Order: sequence, then C-alpha cells, then structure tokens
Amino acid sequence: MPIHNRDKFLSNLAANLGRPRKIEGVERPEYSVQPQYEVLQGASQDELIDVLEKHCEVIHTDFVRTSKQELPNVVRQTIDRYAAKSIIASNDKRNVEYGMDQAYNQYAEELDMHIWDASIGKENQVIAEKADVGISFSDITLAESGTVTLKNDKNNGRSISLMPKSYIAIIPKETIVPRMTQAAKQIHDDHVNGIETPSSVCFVTGPSNSADIEMNLIVGVHGPVNVTYIVVD
Repeated sequence: MPIHNRDKFLSNLAANLGRPRKIEGVERPEYSVQPQYEVLQGASQDELIDVLEKHCEVIHTDFVRTSKQELPNVVRQTIDRYAAKSIIASNDKRNVEYGMDQAYNQYAEELDMHIWDASIGKENQVIAEKADVGISFSDITLAESGTVTLKNDKNNGRSISLMPKSYIAIIPKETIVPRMTQAAKQIHDDHVNGIETPSSVCFVTGPSNSADIEMNLIVGVHGPVNVTYIVVD
C-alpha cells in the first residue's frame, strides 16, 4: 500500500539532524550478540507444541490437540462446551482444506452461523459483537508466549477474535515457531519478497486479561472471556 508523505517526513528529520538525507548505501548492521535466535533453537515441532501447551496454562487458555479429520468434531465440542448459539468465522481458504466449510454448513442447521462476508462491510462487526464464539486460523503461532498471529484482511476481520464472548483459534501444526523473533522475520521476508502485507496483523495471547485495578486479575474486560487453541496435526 502507498506510504504518504514519506519523503517530506524523512527530509525534515534529516534537516533537524543537521545532515543531508541518506537515500542509498545504508546496510543493516550485523550484531555480534543475537540472543533472540537462541531461544528454543533446534526444537522440533512436537517440542514446540509441548511448550505451547504448557504456556496455555499460564494465559488461562484451553489447549486441545487433534487430527485434521477430527477437527470439525472437536470444534463443535468446544462450541457446545461454551453453550454457544451464534458463531462467526473467517472466510479463510483453509476452511476447505481442513473440512471446516462442510462443518459450518452442518452447524448452520442448529446454530446461527455466519461466515465473514466482505460484501456487507461493517455489518460483520455488528454480527461479531452479538456472537457467542468467533473462529479463525492462526497464521503464525508463538510457542514461547502462547500467541496466535492473525493476518487480517477483507475475509478475516479482526473483530472475530475480539468481539465475541469466546474465541477458538485453529492452529495448523506447521505454523508454530519458537517466538516473536521468527514471526517478525517471516512478516519482513514476505514484504521483501513482494508478498502483500495485510493492513492489520494482530497478536492474540489468550483471553483478555487486565490487572490494572488494585492488582486484581480480571478476565474479559476488553475481549473474549474464554479462548481455546486447537492444534491440528
């Protein structure tokens, strides 16, 4: 997407620094110490899943591991556990790959089921606000912090993970990386390689938590009260 007023801003910044603006010959420094790459270095995917599962306890998030074949049943069991009647889900191309497109059609026979629809604009947000459960896929999953990375676009609004009372993140096993270091690098590399970066990238770590008032932990102040991560082998 275009960056407006960039040249004017950078020229003004250089002028305040008392030097001409540098537009070429800038090289990224090589740091002798890079501890960020050492955390969980060499860990296998299964070891990363163990780290993720353990941290889910810290962030008050339910953890489930299943197969691709059983995913629709596990999602439905989670919905039933939340006693949910209304669902909003992303219009993700992986819905077909993971059998969730057919599952959502089946859910619609008993539940108020809505798939994010770019053609109705902000009406999606109104539906999300009233929904009991939001469901979307994680694009990059950080084992160290129990964080799902959501690349939001016209088919996957950020309201899905923010506004419903409960949230379900479907986590393909291959999306799991050690920490934020790898997520940032992946997003950067996509940009360098000409892959369009979404307008919004959200990092979601379990349910909404706040301990700002008298150091009492309150869950669900400004987001979901319940969150379940479903890791899919």
